[in-house]
Amino acid sequence: MPALLAVLAAVYGALAGVLLPRAAHRLAVTAGQPWRSDCPQGHPLTGPANGWLGTARCLNCPPPAPRWYGPSTPLLATLTALLCAALTTAAGPRPELAVWLALVPFGVLLAVVDHAVHRLPDVLTLPLAAAALVLLGAAAALDGAAGSWTGALLGGLALGGTYLLLFLAHPTGMGFGDVKLAVVLGVTLGWYGWGVLVLGFVAGLGYGGGYALSLVLRGRAGRRTAMPLGPCMLAGAVTGLLCGALAA
Repeated sequence: MPALLAVLAAVYGALAGVLLPRAAHRLAVTAGQPWRSDCPQGHPLTGPANGWLGTARCLNCPPPAPRWYGPSTPLLATLTALLCAALTTAAGPRPELAVWLALVPFGVLLAVVDHAVHRLPDVLTLPLAAAALVLLGAAAALDGAAGSWTGALLGGLALGGTYLLLFLAHPTGMGFGDVKLAVVLGVTLGWYGWGVLVLGFVAGLGYGGGYALSLVLRGRAGRRTAMPLGPCMLAGAVTGLLCGALAA
């Protein structure tokens, strides 16, 4: 049963990942710019949810123009599938697993957009924080839940407050979107307790420092070069969640 559940989660993750490149293409714009509504060749994006849902493939682009656009669809589908399978293996058939699986595609989407344009859209971060609290509240009411809704709430406040202090102390080193993302991650990490929250926070900082060092050593960044923190924060949160789920 655990192996079958992980396989089903991977299939779900792959299907969700196929839909991410189109959304990433639309959201990856600089602040103040409207969300993209057409393909790179200028053809309008149509489909469910006003064109937000669907694959990143334009059927109106004539050859030899590329019909696929945005981030690599196979890469995002594989990454999302692996994350869903890993979290399913760690958490098992507990109520909170449904919450983690619901949040994973949005986390991957945020990482891709932040990497592309150094921006974490409010249209994703703010609703995700509220959704995570509501969903975990529902999970906490079910038998077999391994976490605490109160811990999730306090975790969101604690990690969000920590990043707010870091932002105020060094506003050129991070964006306010990172503070909002920290609230989401704090909610998820706080579900498993303070130890997991600290682990996810420290791991995110470690990944960020390692990434920055690698850029400097390769001559692709200097001391004042801006870098996206969102992907590293999200990777740290996944590390914390995996450890917390395994230990629960």
